[in-house]
Amino acid sequence: MIIRARTVVTMDGLAIEDGAVAIEGKRIVEVGRAADLLQGSTEEVLDLGEMVLLPGLINAHCHLDYSMMRHAIARPRSFTAWVQRINALKRCLDSDDYLAAIIRGFSELKRWGTTGVANIEAFPELMVQLGPSPIRTWWFYEMIDIRHRITTDDVVAGALSFFQHRANSLDSFGLSPHAPYTASVSLFQLANECATTFTMPLTTHVAESAEEFAMLHDASGPLYDFMKSLQRPMSDCGYETPFGQLWKNGAIHGGWLLAHMNELREEDFQIMEGLPRGSGPSIVHCPGSHFYFGHADFHYRRLHELGVNLCLGTDSLASTDTLSLFEEMRRLQGAEPWISGEQLLRTVTTNPARALGRRDVLGRIAPGAFADLIALPASGTVRDIHEEIVQFAAPVPWMMIDGQVIS
Repeated sequence: MIIRARTVVTMDGLAIEDGAVAIEGKRIVEVGRAADLLQGSTEEVLDLGEMVLLPGLINAHCHLDYSMMRHAIARPRSFTAWVQRINALKRCLDSDDYLAAIIRGFSELKRWGTTGVANIEAFPELMVQLGPSPIRTWWFYEMIDIRHRITTDDVVAGALSFFQHRANSLDSFGLSPHAPYTASVSLFQLANECATTFTMPLTTHVAESAEEFAMLHDASGPLYDFMKSLQRPMSDCGYETPFGQLWKNGAIHGGWLLAHMNELREEDFQIMEGLPRGSGPSIVHCPGSHFYFGHADFHYRRLHELGVNLCLGTDSLASTDTLSLFEEMRRLQGAEPWISGEQLLRTVTTNPARALGRRDVLGRIAPGAFADLIALPASGTVRDIHEEIVQFAAPVPWMMIDGQVIS
């Protein structure tokens, strides 16, 4: 098949006016001007007309389990209050509720042009009941060891499914020790060993809130008191920043995908400044969730200047109101108006592909890459096309995943 569009934004070079993409099976085999690809070709042609064709978007941090919780938790007085409230809500839900939430979340992701998602899965027992994922999905098995969790046969079967080949080529798996306040350094180190053995990506929440910082750095605050009441060992508190604790103990390394990183101090930046440029962990910023909690300003410019691989995610609908990465790009643009449209697009295409270890095959339109594509109406010039894409605010009208047109 050859797909022709008014503009092709490859994220792998200049945008191509009157461009085309040749696809064989699941892969892109050629990209260029439509006149060149169509000349003498006998392939089926899909002409998208006055549309811009671009790589499908990749959500680098999401919790599909909570897609039924939009507006369920009013803006909390504290991060700890939110944790307590969501835990109370979870006790009222069963497997059918979570399965329905995941399906609903997938539908909303597709509506807004997301063809890939890094999803944190808190209930591995659901995996045996889920069919093939409709979009490219990394299922990150959430790991917590602050207190004993009753293990059932269903839980074990679901957890094992993370380490078995799934029939759908769109499914991958990874590990996610939840956060330094809920997962021990030993659990992080075990995740590292497993990831090396099974070649899995790794992600975690870190430095998300001021209360997490106060707990780990100062041994104080409401999160400290709450975790202590759960009988979490607190001997690691009162010494390091959340990021510093994990990094200095070898719990994380440059291959990790770190969600949030909102509460950073000078010593954290010194660690990152001491690393070879581009070798540090990737960081996922979630602008909607960040606003909901009222966190301090995110250090986007400084992290960008350090060469950090910066990505965007939506987090869950328990702490934001949409799973649209277009909305997240606009929220980031509102906070950081100096960022170009092309740079914004990289946070949802090439950058998350790199973070997930798929930089050569996802997030770009190039020979050898998977045919994960979306198309939007376009009216501007090639020079303005990246900004026009960022401002797009309607459901995405056309999508292809793994070489298959799905809308």
